[in-house]
Amino acid sequence: MIVVLGGGPAGRIASIRLATAGKKVTLVESGGKSGGIGGQCLHFGCMPVCALNDVARIISSARRFYERGMTDVVPALRFSKVMDEMYAVQQKIAGILDEETRNAGVDVVYGKSGRVDGLQVFIGDEPVAAEATIIATGSRPNVPDIPGVTLPGVYTPHTIWGLRELPGRITIIGGSVMAAEFAYIFQTFGSRVTVLSRSGFLKDLDKHLRAIALKELDSVDIREGTAVNGITGTSQVTGVRYRAGGTGAETEGGAVLLAAGLIPNSGMVSRIDKGPGGEILTNDRMETSVPGIYACGDVAGAPFLTPVARHEGLVAADNILGKERHMDYTHIPQAIFLAHELAFCGTGGKGGASLALPGPAGPGTYWSVPYGDTGLAKILADPVSGEITGMCAAGPAGGDIAGYLAFLMQRHISVHDFEEFIEVHPSTDGVNGLAKYASELFRKHNPP
Repeated sequence: MIVVLGGGPAGRIASIRLATAGKKVTLVESGGKSGGIGGQCLHFGCMPVCALNDVARIISSARRFYERGMTDVVPALRFSKVMDEMYAVQQKIAGILDEETRNAGVDVVYGKSGRVDGLQVFIGDEPVAAEATIIATGSRPNVPDIPGVTLPGVYTPHTIWGLRELPGRITIIGGSVMAAEFAYIFQTFGSRVTVLSRSGFLKDLDKHLRAIALKELDSVDIREGTAVNGITGTSQVTGVRYRAGGTGAETEGGAVLLAAGLIPNSGMVSRIDKGPGGEILTNDRMETSVPGIYACGDVAGAPFLTPVARHEGLVAADNILGKERHMDYTHIPQAIFLAHELAFCGTGGKGGASLALPGPAGPGTYWSVPYGDTGLAKILADPVSGEITGMCAAGPAGGDIAGYLAFLMQRHISVHDFEEFIEVHPSTDGVNGLAKYASELFRKHNPP
């Protein structure tokens, strides 16, 4: 028997791969069927953020139509109904995932915690004999140790879904993707949003994408270089005290959201090597320091991305099956979901040529033309060989564009290869046209 701890993206995909190969697999999920399978992505992260982002975009578009005299009203948000309907969809998805997993031949055990102590694995308090074990127990929100953090009205990405009234004010503590996505949602819903970022807000994002993000968060009060001293209040949050530039200040009332990153959920694992952040250390076969024990997904540390977790799960499963496979972390596409999908891959490299143009008008951006925000297409490439080393795409399909181009970048695609590319029209993908232009430019300055 193979034991898989955790029913999130990594553990579930790994268990299905193993079961369809004929292995007896037990998947242990500490949450119930309705609140566990699917992991953080379904219940607390990607899916609920996408759900609220869909509503926010519709409201934003309707507001623009109203401002231009094209419609008579802007729809009023029924926040509690949105949250209830979102929960109902989550339960439907959870049921589908449960059925899919069981139909693959996986034995799913709900409501019990798994534990690993060296070579020994436990389901609840009962030791079990396992041919191999995969630890895929995910992560949990980082809760900073600051006064007042347990006050009612302070939320994490795991608890904010219990909100049933839209807060008039909300302070978001954090400065990365999670903070930006929630800021856009609550800004569009009508809350007054303040973001307290310890360093630079979205500091590692490509400069062109960051400029778009700041434009799309124009109503958010973003305060960088802040040190949070405490959350004030007695029976309820009344504000957040912080210092910026040597000066003390305090935000007013409302709710507080802690968006300060994630911590690997590895407390149930002992006598296996871990890193300083609690992440379980693995090699590129997803093997831990103990033979026969594998780890994948968020519990193995950054980048905390669902597609990466799924891929790590497949790598772990294939190696258990005797199929040599290695995890490759180069060219991982990512996206931030605001008014546009701000997607990117490989933009941290140095050197080469950088070309950027506004995104084309098309489905989802036609009515953005009067506002000058049709998005962005950007590539980074070697001007001699033409090989693409990085890209950005901001638009309605930015994430899809980045995903496919990342796959091609792994295969060392050149801008010159796009000379034979014929795109679908109309489309908001400006990357392919930019690659064709880069090919012409590079050949002019570096003739073959």
